[in-house]
Amino acid sequence: MDGEALTKGRGGTRTIDVISAIRAKIAGRALSAGDRLPSIRSLAASMSVSPSTVVEAYDRLAAEGLIRARRGAGFYVSPTVMPPLALAEVEPRRDRAVDPFWVSRQSLDADDAVPKPGCGWLPPDWMPEAALRRAVLAHADASLLTDYGSTRGAPALRRLLLARLAEDAIEASIDQLMLTGSGTQATDLVCRFLLRPGDTVLVDDPCYFNFRALLRAHQVKILGVPYTLSGPDVARFEAILASERPRLYITNSALHNPTGATLSLPTAHRLLTAAAAHDLTIIEDDIFGDFEPERSPRLAALDGLARVIRIGSFSKTLSASVRCGYIAARADWIEHLVDLQVATSFGGPSPVATAIIAGVLAGGSYRKHMDELRQRLARARREVARKLQGLGLEPWLMPRGGFFLWCRLPGERDATQVARAALEEDVVLAPGNVFSVSETATSFLRFNVAQSNDPRMWDVMRRALKARAE
Repeated sequence: MDGEALTKGRGGTRTIDVISAIRAKIAGRALSAGDRLPSIRSLAASMSVSPSTVVEAYDRLAAEGLIRARRGAGFYVSPTVMPPLALAEVEPRRDRAVDPFWVSRQSLDADDAVPKPGCGWLPPDWMPEAALRRAVLAHADASLLTDYGSTRGAPALRRLLLARLAEDAIEASIDQLMLTGSGTQATDLVCRFLLRPGDTVLVDDPCYFNFRALLRAHQVKILGVPYTLSGPDVARFEAILASERPRLYITNSALHNPTGATLSLPTAHRLLTAAAAHDLTIIEDDIFGDFEPERSPRLAALDGLARVIRIGSFSKTLSASVRCGYIAARADWIEHLVDLQVATSFGGPSPVATAIIAGVLAGGSYRKHMDELRQRLARARREVARKLQGLGLEPWLMPRGGFFLWCRLPGERDATQVARAALEEDVVLAPGNVFSVSETATSFLRFNVAQSNDPRMWDVMRRALKARAE
């Protein structure tokens, strides 16, 4: 294998250049299973790199199982080397049922170049990358990189969260707060603590589709209460509590997902009165709260964390990669939830993640970031709503904040069929029935306004709507 054959990779480090060249040789069958690789010194000379660079490249390839070292005999292509994955093995399955998992799988597994107006997070360039980088560099303590997280989570971040809860008039002590690996894990831990298979759980209709997916995993009966412009339909809520005796109710108070609606104060009071009368526990997911221009009523504040459990995270506002959630609840419940987290995760969230988030929150840049984000989203909501209306889609309401628009298709068209047609052209949409327990949102789509700026997405939408209309 000569030096000319091993061309350098595109703009990466010297080590990656060597790795890429060897992978290319194996993929092109210039090197086959069992073949000997060049010696470290000869490859270093032919590629004009240092021997240590080749050593590192060989070590990485050996760790992947692509090559193997033979003591005293050099490196060889692994006899069990696998061919590159076919495209069909890499891409998400498109023929699966359109259920609560469908949007998650399509969004999470899609290539970065695929427009994802149906996904539930902001694009990378909307996130505070510089602040996150500063927070990473500020924490060089080796223990952060090697140790388990403490059972309740980092005290520094918990103290910051207590101050933030106080801004919502939620008076909590340090023993009423724990950190988790994510907002989803927070919900899962509460469900593990409170629910048993066969229990009844109430959710909004429509609601965040992963609530449905998670509850399905817990083997419970899921009921939906119709959601209105000011919160759940209170009369139906009270009737369901009286007839079905649900164990738990899960909701978003602020900027409801997917509708963008906001809970009103009168509705909040009636919900809590009914919950107390029927011994109902409530999970209040506040993950979108920081997107509000002014704070709306919180069930946890009105209830004092007696029967309301507050959860949240920073995956929507800071980073979906640096994940950390939290639970605020009764102190005796927190004790049990901590034990559950130890049993299922052996400790609290990653010390690296909690240090980064605490660094951003304490650094003073977070408030500025959110101010700018709210303004940018307000412009995007207006612009995307205008474009959607041009296609005949009407927003159910114009939210006070956040990045979702819940829109009705023209002519009572089937959103699932439109979403499938769009996916054929590599655009991921979120059809209404994945959010609806009763499957009564057939003609709705949820749009993420921050993910709707790709011109190709609008061309695909026009074709998908036209195809379904014919």
